[in-house]
Amino acid sequence: MNQEQIQSVAFEIILHSGSSRTMIHEAFAMMRNNEFKNAADKLDEANEEVLLAHQSQTALLQQYSSGETINMEIIMVHAQDHLMTTMTLREVALEMLYLYEKLDKNK
Repeated sequence: MNQEQIQSVAFEIILHSGSSRTMIHEAFAMMRNNEFKNAADKLDEANEEVLLAHQSQTALLQQYSSGETINMEIIMVHAQDHLMTTMTLREVALEMLYLYEKLDKNK
């Protein structure tokens, strides 16, 4: 895989994980406004973007596992970091949604 292809995959990962992160923050705002169904839907949308980013990552890993040389570039390290933090943020958001709903029911 050449440098341009690696950069392309990295930017796909950054694009989709960035879109997901934006949606997660929108879901946080919905939670604060007690819009729990909308927040859950937004987190589902965010997950779709994470899956697209993950698919790009998986394709790269499959090429590597088949013996293709992949020269790691700093942009790919950044992309991987971006994806993993977004995945973690989504998990936290799901927990927060549960807590917001529980607090609302106990009012």
